[in-house]
Amino acid sequence: MRRQYSGNAQGVINGIGVVTCVYVNPQEDRFWLIDYRIYDPQGDGKTKWDPLKDMLSAWVYQKHLPFTGVLMDSWYATKTVMLHIEQMQKTYYCPLKTNRRVDDSAGTIPYQRVDSLTWTQEERKQGKSIKIRGFPKDHKVKLFRVASSDRRTAYVVTNDHAQNDSSVVQQVCHQRWKIEPFHREVKQVTGLEKCQCRLARMVRNHIGCAMLVWIRLAQVAYQTGQTIYQVKYRGLADFLRQQLKAPHIPMVIA
Repeated sequence: MRRQYSGNAQGVINGIGVVTCVYVNPQEDRFWLIDYRIYDPQGDGKTKWDPLKDMLSAWVYQKHLPFTGVLMDSWYATKTVMLHIEQMQKTYYCPLKTNRRVDDSAGTIPYQRVDSLTWTQEERKQGKSIKIRGFPKDHKVKLFRVASSDRRTAYVVTNDHAQNDSSVVQQVCHQRWKIEPFHREVKQVTGLEKCQCRLARMVRNHIGCAMLVWIRLAQVAYQTGQTIYQVKYRGLADFLRQQLKAPHIPMVIA
């Protein structure tokens, strides 16, 4: 348990940080939970970026999971993570915070905020090549200005220099929001946030069990053509009806 920022609460609260990754298949419009890590810097001394790097390395070098790109939020848009993904020869798409300092002038003018850049009509459609402050010399990424899901302007960078269509970038980034339904569902149908345990081991077990429950509910939901909420609550209703129809069995409480 530690003090950390919560997007839902729009402030700093006491909580447990869980870094989750889902595998998205755009053709089938499905996603699967494939890994998670508990962010515990006091316990393991790892930074907020290490859990993601650990999972990515495991997928590529141990599990050999077939994937082409990594979609992440601005929390992970750091030199450490982005260069790590490039070393694995994978593509990334991630938004930059508006105050991030970048250069699109090839060094002729100082770094400036990404939201203060000027854009030509061609650059709005095809993106522009920039350098992010703090990155190695001559390391460039492609920057796109796209409309985000909340009707704001998002500045998205990618190491795919062949990408030249902002509408495609917007579609790709839209897939990143698949993780939000997962976060909502795993909290609402598994009781993930309702653990009353205090021992660290028991809390970890509770989180692991909640993840397994979500995986099973999602599998049944897909097989039966229902939502994960219908699977849970209809299943519970069927169970209660069966119990009410069952013959009365005396019980002894010792």
